[in-house]
Amino acid sequence: MNRLFGRAKPKGPPPNLTDCIGSVDGRAESIDKKIARLDVELAKYKDQMKKMRDGASKNMVKQKAMRILKQKRMYEQQRDNLMQQSFNMEQANYTIQSLKDTKTTVDAMKTGVKEMKKAYKQVKIDQIENIQDQLEDMMEEANDVQEALSRSYGTPEIDEDDLEAELDALGDELLADEDSSYLDEAASAPSIPEGVPSDAKTNKDGVLVDEFGLPQIPAT
Repeated sequence: MNRLFGRAKPKGPPPNLTDCIGSVDGRAESIDKKIARLDVELAKYKDQMKKMRDGASKNMVKQKAMRILKQKRMYEQQRDNLMQQSFNMEQANYTIQSLKDTKTTVDAMKTGVKEMKKAYKQVKIDQIENIQDQLEDMMEEANDVQEALSRSYGTPEIDEDDLEAELDALGDELLADEDSSYLDEAASAPSIPEGVPSDAKTNKDGVLVDEFGLPQIPAT
């Protein structure tokens, strides 16, 4: 039977939007090149018409230019349609990719929730509270040990009232013991002489002396 009718051709992969967009864009670019060539011909005919006088020859060139312009309009319409098709396929492709990304995100979130549930099953609140209680007890025991180590031995009990009275008496003694001899020295210091010393003074030998006790030099 296979020899008579032949084998069915294997089916190819389904059409891909990305490939279709590339194909349509390629066709649009090809049409743009054709439009560019027509623009060159139109410019040539237009330049010829400027140099020609009115008549049959100019009308013939004008008809050619009109025909070229008509082809250009048709190509432009085809190009615009292809560009619109490409845009629509790009929008559809973007929507599909967004949906795929959303599905991937949702699947990842579901997997995360399952892993969190497994992790919570391994954590027991009672064990955590038990550990916290043990830590609290150990801290209290450590404080007790510190207090026991800092305990003083052989220190007599002293009344605080006696300590305050002794402190007050110690303050009075300190005030009484302060050195006030400088006050006595100031009181016993010789007084400053008052008045203006006289100009004429003599020593025991009858020699005139100045205010410093030195012999005066007679004026010439």
